[in-house]
Amino acid sequence: MATTLIQGARIFDGSKKDSFIGDLRIKDGMVQDLDTSLTPEPDDEIIDAHGLWLTPGFIDFHTHYDAEIEVAPDLSESVRHGVTTIALGSCSLSLAIGEPVDLADMFSRVEAIPRKNVLEILQKNKNWNSAQEYVDHLNSISLGPNVVSFAGHSAIRTHVMGLERALTKGENPTKQELSKMKDHLTEALDAGFLGMSINTLVWDKMDGNRFRSRPLPSTYASWSEYRAFNQILRERGKVFQGVPNVSTKINLLMFLWEALGIIRKPLKTTIISMMDVKYDPHLYKLLGFIGRIINKLFRSDFRYQSLPEPFDLYADGMDVVVFEEFGAGAAANHLEDELERKKLMKDTKYRSWFKRQWNNWFLPRVFHRDFRETKVVSAPDNSLIGKSIDDIAKERKVDSATAFLDLVAEHGNSIRWYTVMANHRLAPLQKIISHPDVLIGFSDAGAHLRGMAHYNFPLRMLKLAYDAEKSKKPFMSLEYAVFRLTGEIADWFGIDAGYLRKGKRADLVLIDPEKLNEDLAKDVEAPMPFMNDFKRWVRRNDETIKNVYINGKLAIKNGVPVSKLGKEKGYGKFLRSQLGKGS
Repeated sequence: MATTLIQGARIFDGSKKDSFIGDLRIKDGMVQDLDTSLTPEPDDEIIDAHGLWLTPGFIDFHTHYDAEIEVAPDLSESVRHGVTTIALGSCSLSLAIGEPVDLADMFSRVEAIPRKNVLEILQKNKNWNSAQEYVDHLNSISLGPNVVSFAGHSAIRTHVMGLERALTKGENPTKQELSKMKDHLTEALDAGFLGMSINTLVWDKMDGNRFRSRPLPSTYASWSEYRAFNQILRERGKVFQGVPNVSTKINLLMFLWEALGIIRKPLKTTIISMMDVKYDPHLYKLLGFIGRIINKLFRSDFRYQSLPEPFDLYADGMDVVVFEEFGAGAAANHLEDELERKKLMKDTKYRSWFKRQWNNWFLPRVFHRDFRETKVVSAPDNSLIGKSIDDIAKERKVDSATAFLDLVAEHGNSIRWYTVMANHRLAPLQKIISHPDVLIGFSDAGAHLRGMAHYNFPLRMLKLAYDAEKSKKPFMSLEYAVFRLTGEIADWFGIDAGYLRKGKRADLVLIDPEKLNEDLAKDVEAPMPFMNDFKRWVRRNDETIKNVYINGKLAIKNGVPVSKLGKEKGYGKFLRSQLGKGS
């Protein structure tokens, strides 16, 4: 086979070691050699990489590509930004096991993906119903990136108990059912899954018309049920991934207790998320302090998931996840029909309820609920564009909540607005992404298609570090920034990835550092041909990423996918967990 010789790049090997200017040769899908200088061979395809950075492929350990991977397995929105390994099965949601209609109802509203498309994808493609069958299936399709997976608790609970019982308060699994659920987890771990994901956040709601607006099945489980699974995860050294219920502080303590290692073997535990949220500017400090205590004093292995960029979002009317956090907002999103929702916006009793909850600072929240912090980006009435909802309220001489309800009543989902929820301050953001108890991730790639676009988070991490270095105010080395995006994640999750080493798989990225600029924050709406041209919000930085190689094969050239992977064998494969026993 022809070989590829990359010459003159600044090489970051994925560890905390100093980078160096050198060459790297790819042969048979592997890194054959890397050094300060390699002699060209006759069969080499030579890539001039002077002035470029060469890093391991980035790892995105929190995605919701589970449905998209079935119809667009290249996952180009991530791969084009240098991501060469992604994780499925987050937040208790997995398509490895279960019936299509049940899985579509669990998956769609939570992740803001059209249910119709998810159901069609599953009904057409799902011919597996076990963890090993799912792994075999993934290896049979034209994967773009490499794939790892969690076992989703909601999916397993529903498969064993049936959806109605899994969604009924006080309905616990029988001993036989719990044993069967544990068997499914064990089978998943035997198949190479990373561990189990659960969800305790009651704001995440069911789709469909059978049990619409009930929280996910995982939220109905008791902690004794979770502990039954954690006993297996702890024994085998696997990962416990969770979504805390921010409605109660006690819930976070339960996750910390599960992670506790001083009196037993620690349980690798990761939860979402440490952010500098606008509504509470000191919360990230408290979370950071808790992380240090639980890991240093109690010998635990606990990690928050964090993003290295502003946590911003778009909203079409009221159709966005932040409104699920209080009753009046959830009641509006319960209505699938836009005309019914418009009618509700005009109801006097509803408007009073909405305002009371919107302005109640004692209700648990993540969203800042400040209409001064919004901007209308599109609307049937062009005079609204560029204004905050608070500006519009002042023009109309009403309070901002009234103005918002009026706008949704007038325009429905045609009024599109933007806001930043968290990570809006540079200094706190630098502290968060430097924190030792943080893993850099939580992109939610493949989900919240109209609302969030964190696909290029690795590039934005590198920009933060590079900007600080250039301004002579460094807060972390570039080597450490690359390590946090590659080797550190690979080591913690037990993934065979994240490093450039002789004899190892050649997943690597060529980056133009001069293009780590403000363009990384620019966004576009991109049609999804495999979902009837549904438009999602993405950021694309085709000038920043030069080449991406996965298993030694060129997947991205000058920022653009080199082929339609559905017409040929893809580049990636399922990667088995290398953690603990049975790996």
